[in-house]
Amino acid sequence: MSSSHKTSAKHGVDTIWFTRCPVPTATGLAYKLGWLDEEFKPDGISIKTLQEVGGELARHHYDHQLDTLIREGGNLLAIPAKAQGAPTRLVGLTWIDEAQSILVRPDSPIRRPEDLKGKRLALPAFRPDDLANNRRGRSIARGMSLAGYKGVLASAGLTLDDVRLVEVTSERPGSNRENLGSLWGGLEPLIRGEVDAIYVKGASSVDAARQNGAVVGIDLDKLPERRFRVNNGTPRPITVHEDLIEKHFELLVRFLYQTLRAAEWAKTHLSGVHEILQGESRASSEGVAAAYRDGFHLSLAPDLSAERVELFRQQKNFQLTYGFLDRDFDFDAWIDRRPLEEAHRRLEGYLKAA
Repeated sequence: MSSSHKTSAKHGVDTIWFTRCPVPTATGLAYKLGWLDEEFKPDGISIKTLQEVGGELARHHYDHQLDTLIREGGNLLAIPAKAQGAPTRLVGLTWIDEAQSILVRPDSPIRRPEDLKGKRLALPAFRPDDLANNRRGRSIARGMSLAGYKGVLASAGLTLDDVRLVEVTSERPGSNRENLGSLWGGLEPLIRGEVDAIYVKGASSVDAARQNGAVVGIDLDKLPERRFRVNNGTPRPITVHEDLIEKHFELLVRFLYQTLRAAEWAKTHLSGVHEILQGESRASSEGVAAAYRDGFHLSLAPDLSAERVELFRQQKNFQLTYGFLDRDFDFDAWIDRRPLEEAHRRLEGYLKAA
């Protein structure tokens, strides 16, 4: 790698930034295993995360205006950022089912998608700041809930016209908000009987449901087709600033190579993955085990397969239809396959040598 070390020094890169959501990612694994630091330390390049640095830089998780940033995060931020002109390219997609659920009260008859017909479903409101600043994608709870309901209803031949959406606050202080990952206002509207069901996602929501007496009425991860489970993290995009591809292609390839290597490691180290995930997802060991099941650790690697690309297009169209984007963009031109293809070639060489 000596020649690439000289190249990176020549271009003056001292930090590669990355950001990811509190969910299973091969990027997060590679970082926690120390492989990203090992890869770039000889170059004098630091690996830093927006989550750990915080402050003013944290906003780039949303707007992607940082030229050495690699973002593996929810599409309700990545797609609107692109629509608003962020100079990004899509270089990979992951698919990890992560406990999408319709929560209900214990005495509820709702157990199948068709049971939702005529019921009151909680719809988190747009956050006022997001409307005022034309950043509607940041109202993640609303987007995820709407997509979740749309998918589960479609699996039973129903539409959003067959239910009653009840707008609830998307922000509520206190422990329930934290237990739901700071996205949902909490379970109070459900527990108080103001709504019949609420959509949630992730390991922390599993913990919150258990603590607050709610139960899973419908497990979206069990729906028969992936198109019914398309949402903020399914598929989850890896996006980069155009400058990183055009000026530092080799650095990006090396980063993606370590991500692919971590995904390969995960296939035979489930207990190690679970341990890392407790920190990544901010959940208990029980919450992690309940949220991430069915061999999720076997398919953490990003790809740009035809299936994932088309499911991602479905999500872009959903966001445009339901008011999370104020304009469309050239979806196919957004995709750049070159970095991941080269990273895959290097992984194959590594595996053959091993």
